[in-house]
Amino acid sequence: MPVNPELIGREFPPTAPYLVGREKVREFARAVFADAPQHTDVAAAQALGFADLVAPPTFAMVVQDLTLQQLLSLPDSGIELSRTIHAEQRFEYTRPIVAGDELVARLSVTGIRAMGPASMITSVAAISTVEGEPVVTATTVLLVSDAPAETEEAAA
Repeated sequence: MPVNPELIGREFPPTAPYLVGREKVREFARAVFADAPQHTDVAAAQALGFADLVAPPTFAMVVQDLTLQQLLSLPDSGIELSRTIHAEQRFEYTRPIVAGDELVARLSVTGIRAMGPASMITSVAAISTVEGEPVVTATTVLLVSDAPAETEEAAA
């Protein structure tokens, strides 16, 4: 099933609030080898003027993933995870994400472009605090094949 072109312009409701925890920031920093002290040491972050630990820039993906789950769960989207590749990711920050932030995100599908037997879907997640302060805009491009996924039996 090809990607549903009626997804263009679709906006999703805000995600449930996500509380950014210190240990999540530390775990993420270790996972992505972000070894700057402001990611793991509260005193180092405070010395730089932040209230708490500063999340590495790609941490926004944790929150954005909640919005992508909304898109991927649509039964009429034509998007099957087994036929999907994460093709591109961009972040535009208004300010860094800091431990203690309570964030929500709203996803909009901004474009679909046919690419031979596949489609490129562009979506934008506006991530803000629960009070409405903009924090980061995350743009994702997914490449979805229109061809059915090969089953394990067929591959064997």
